[in-house]
Amino acid sequence: MRNRTTGTNEKKSSHRFNPRIRLMETRQLLAFTTVVQTGSFTKAAATLNCSQPTITTRIKALEEALGVVLFRRLPRGIQMTSAGVELLPFARNIINLTEKARKAITMNGEPHGKLVIGSAQSLTDYRLLPLIEYMCWRYPSVQLSLHSRNTLNNLNSVRDGALDCAFFIGAIEPREGLETTVLCPEPLVMVAGPSHMLTQRQSLTEDDLTSSTLIRAENGASYHELFEHSLGYDDTRAPVLELDSVDAAKRAVASGLGIALMPEVTVASELADGRLVRLPWSPTFRVYTQFGWRQDNSTNPAVTALVSAAAQVVSDQVASLT
Repeated sequence: MRNRTTGTNEKKSSHRFNPRIRLMETRQLLAFTTVVQTGSFTKAAATLNCSQPTITTRIKALEEALGVVLFRRLPRGIQMTSAGVELLPFARNIINLTEKARKAITMNGEPHGKLVIGSAQSLTDYRLLPLIEYMCWRYPSVQLSLHSRNTLNNLNSVRDGALDCAFFIGAIEPREGLETTVLCPEPLVMVAGPSHMLTQRQSLTEDDLTSSTLIRAENGASYHELFEHSLGYDDTRAPVLELDSVDAAKRAVASGLGIALMPEVTVASELADGRLVRLPWSPTFRVYTQFGWRQDNSTNPAVTALVSAAAQVVSDQVASLT
């Protein structure tokens, strides 16, 4: 016996898409995502500069093509069905890819468009500014948007498409769904203020380190996790002061509040003029400045240009410091 349709016209109880899906149009998907974004058919019509009946027609055509209901009409507005929730990320990705394809054809492969990039603050401030300058001069059609976040958030955002790519410091290891390239080794140094008692030691033990207040220069940086794991940090150890700002961490260390493990490039000037002191300890692990992007974004000319430019600029930068 066939199931009868419900009062909401949502077909059956399952929201799985009909395997005999008819062709969807990009404009239908754009209408759908805009309705979701604005919360109403009327606002979506205004956003897309068309009439409300046009939006309704496109949504209805999309529902018929998929064999599902995407929205429930409620007294206080609209609500996505479970099928709508499932469709949304695919719709956004199709629209994004369509726009990229259109631009790639019209620009004949020349790097162009907007790149949303994640980076650790230490890299943004001490490694990437020359790269940004180079990209602006060499590829004026590429618009860069740089956001400083911790490594885990950056890489997750690259995977889900919120970021196009990311610079990060970490160990060399496979990263699911991502392509990565190593730009340079990133030496780490343990530093303290000139008045800190550990500056008087010829060598440091594990207890010396774990009994001192640790200042995290970039909360969430992967090298902190590697360091604390290597020394077996736990709740019985000395307190940890978490700071998101590299400059704030350096000031805290210089004033004697604790010690910090930081990329050497970020403290080079302070070590040179004596505001910070290098402690006689080296990590047992190595980390590298790396660049990562989603595997399905490998053919993006702007990403390719950025990878090539980053390799050249960072290489020149490292050579100038040796």
